Amino acid sequence: MAENIEKNIWEILTQIEPETSRLQETPHRVAKSYMELFEGYAQSPEQIVGSALYKTPTQEMVVLRDIPFSSHCEHHMLPIIGYVHIGYMPDTSIIGASKLARLVDCFAHRLQLQERLTVALVEALTLILKPKGVAVGMAAEHYCITQRGTKKKGTQLVTQHFSGVFCTDRVLRQEFLRTSRL
Repeated sequence: MAENIEKNIWEILTQIEPETSRLQETPHRVAKSYMELFEGYAQSPEQIVGSALYKTPTQEMVVLRDIPFSSHCEHHMLPIIGYVHIGYMPDTSIIGASKLARLVDCFAHRLQLQERLTVALVEALTLILKPKGVAVGMAAEHYCITQRGTKKKGTQLVTQHFSGVFCTDRVLRQEFLRTSRL
């Protein structure tokens, strides 16, 4: 696959830069970076979590906030850079905090829409953890808005998605929003 990426990148480079002698290694570097940037396609949430589910010592909301992430929009393949906040109400299990951050990377390292990424995290945690509810919020800068097109620097897209008790309990939802500073 990397060889095909290199070939295609070379074709693109020759179209935008007539003097390609200094760019001989660029296709290889781009292919290698794509394999890393989009490694989420080769990962599954279940593999990432593995056995990192533990009997819950609490029935209170658990929140991991300010998880940095970077992704690429599926429309322009430009960066999306921001922060994710994940909250859940345990039922019988909790999950290792580092696994939450790894789940973010699993989905972020795919071509994305931020809205889809938000929903995917809720759905994966709901399926794996079987909590009473999951809340995910994120705020991110999209380079397709800040670096091209409208060029509105500093603009952030904020998305939220909820399941279970976060859909029915407004007080709990507000507590998550306050805790995550959304």
